[in-house]
Amino acid sequence: MSSLFLVAFQGFSLGGGLIVAIGAQNAFVLRQGLVKRHVLPLVLFCALSDAFLIAVGAAGFGSLVASSPLLLQGVAYGGAAFLGYYGFRAFRSALSAQSLSAEGAASLALGRALATVAAFTYLNPHVYLDTVVLVGGIAGRYPVDERLWFAGGAMSASLVWFAALGYGARLLAPIFAKPLAWRVLDSLIGVVMSALALSLLMSDLSASVAGG
Repeated sequence: MSSLFLVAFQGFSLGGGLIVAIGAQNAFVLRQGLVKRHVLPLVLFCALSDAFLIAVGAAGFGSLVASSPLLLQGVAYGGAAFLGYYGFRAFRSALSAQSLSAEGAASLALGRALATVAAFTYLNPHVYLDTVVLVGGIAGRYPVDERLWFAGGAMSASLVWFAALGYGARLLAPIFAKPLAWRVLDSLIGVVMSALALSLLMSDLSASVAGG
């Protein structure tokens, strides 16, 4: 059972590392949280969207990858490269001065707010790379029972993040109005992504040695 919790934690770490970043979707949820408008519907929409895409990846793409050793190796190296890129981008972002304020936050009607966050979610090509391809592909490297825990961990990270972002907005706003806070956060993301990339490479190397 402890090994399953470890797999879930790995999924949680990966999902959290990919989701926690300055972007249009997160900025929109945060700003709506600052004005306390439609927080619950927006949080649920974002979390359920991520859960759906992760499930598609884990059930479909993950199964396809799991059936092919060549694809498994491709996902290992491709995923490591992708995670390494995210880590590099996070470290680079940590070196620049960034902040996020509540200025310009709009009190939108619920329908328009959901349409806006849907556009931010599904018109962003990176969301498919993150959830369906990367998380789903890596989940496919695990046995079916462990795959469910890994995907569940990634889904939980999405729910926790968006809930914290929406409901903790008023507490976070003064902090993340300061560039230093984003630098610290981006640095932590860079460390997590780099560690996961190295872990993928090491696991694939170990499998290759064992197979050889």
